[in-house]
Amino acid sequence: LKLRLQKKKKKKKNFCKALMKERKRESKRNRERARERERERERERERERERERERERMDERERESIRESKGKEHKRKRERKREIEREKERKEREREREREREREREREREQRERERRERERERERRERERERERERERKREREREREREREREREREREREVTKARALKGEGMNISHAPFAIEHEPLLLCQLNGSYAPPGIDYDTSTL
Repeated sequence: LKLRLQKKKKKKKNFCKALMKERKRESKRNRERARERERERERERERERERERERERMDERERESIRESKGKEHKRKRERKREIEREKERKEREREREREREREREREREQRERERRERERERERRERERERERERERKREREREREREREREREREREREVTKARALKGEGMNISHAPFAIEHEPLLLCQLNGSYAPPGIDYDTSTL
């Protein structure tokens, strides 16, 4: 009992240790995620500062351009306008390429859908064919069953004939009837036993 208690206590202690380790790991992960979020916020602030510096540089360039001659300003404006136009054209080409990719994806989806429908139709066709084959097999089985029933009916008819012959043998037949039975009713002969044969006569039925 003491040993079991010690084992139980040790097991509980190990479980507590594992639980504490897991909690420490989870706490460490949480701290790491918090640090990562803080770093991401810092990077975002740095990007914002960079954008602000870029705006300031743009403002400085604009102020510089004001101080330049009117001709140079006009030339710069034309160049800037051409740059904007080129950027618009580039974006439009990119949008057109994206639309083309989307159309291609749509064509692929339609192709896959057609193939899926074709596979479905083929599967249904095979299923119908299997069902027809099963129906044919059921018909054949019903025909075999009818044939077996007819065979059983013929067997019952033969049994009735045998029963009838036995009944005839049991209804008044004696030794004097034996020659008539031998001559005219081989089936009755097969049913006779030794008591119907006259003394000293052995009827051999193997040759019938």
